[in-house]
Amino acid sequence: MSKASTTRIKVGIGGWTYEPWRDNFYPKGLAHAKELNYASRHVSAIEINGTYYSTFKPDNFRKWRDDTPEGFVFSMKASRFATNRKLLATAGESIRRFIDSGVTELGPKLGPIVWQFMPTKQFDAEDFEAFLELLPKKEGSTPLRHVMDVRHESFIVPAYKALAKKHKVSTVFTDADKFPSFEEPEGEFAYARLMMADAKQKTGYAAKALDDWAERAQGWAGTTAKPREVFVYFINGAKERAPAAAAELLKRLGWEAPAPAEEPAAAPKAPKTPKPPAAAKKAAGTAAKKAKTGTASKKA
Repeated sequence: MSKASTTRIKVGIGGWTYEPWRDNFYPKGLAHAKELNYASRHVSAIEINGTYYSTFKPDNFRKWRDDTPEGFVFSMKASRFATNRKLLATAGESIRRFIDSGVTELGPKLGPIVWQFMPTKQFDAEDFEAFLELLPKKEGSTPLRHVMDVRHESFIVPAYKALAKKHKVSTVFTDADKFPSFEEPEGEFAYARLMMADAKQKTGYAAKALDDWAERAQGWAGTTAKPREVFVYFINGAKERAPAAAAELLKRLGWEAPAPAEEPAAAPKAPKTPKPPAAAKKAAGTAAKKAKTGTASKKA
């Protein structure tokens, strides 16, 4: 696979804070504050899940941006308050609050924004189009890309595909049995969430399955003449195996991991003052004693 197409395929995991990873992914004793720094040099992308539940501040996004290497990408789930509602057309305020939280502070490391819907949310063409019209295509000078994670079978119809194409949004592809999915990723970029990892497999998926996913990802990336960005995340399932699965897929794609982060250089120690020889030390002591008793020499 050419390097050009390799750079178009990002492979990663969901989040970077997960207790079991401290036994089989992170080095023993690694400080929790350094987990993102470490993870971002072993996978090429991370999907942030916390933004679905909580509102973060611009400082958070800037810190994540600065803690990761060049070329790294963050996808993130948008606020659930925008998607978990009866009428999606009323989500404008929640969408704006999420965008204004500082997501563009990630700069070039900002990947697709995932709008995840409840499994019970059914497709209503009029209401869903009203929602799509609320999604900004740009914030300042930063373009925004959106991907729909629709989880009800009523979305797997031509009418939905036509709306997604019209508004230039992508649709999540998943291998999960419990969620419906189109047979291939839909949209201007491909976004796959793989959720069928097996805890019995050290790499989450069997070698043959990983070979197949590598081949499919390359196909999704298209050609030099017609390229497409691809995002593949190992999510859920046997989550403890996700980093190993991502690493194996990246290996098959010929990914070159960035160099480990350099530790800040330690400040040089001040040179020690050499101790005086024993004889000099004794003489100095004798002189001090004479000065105290008035017997020291009066010579200049």
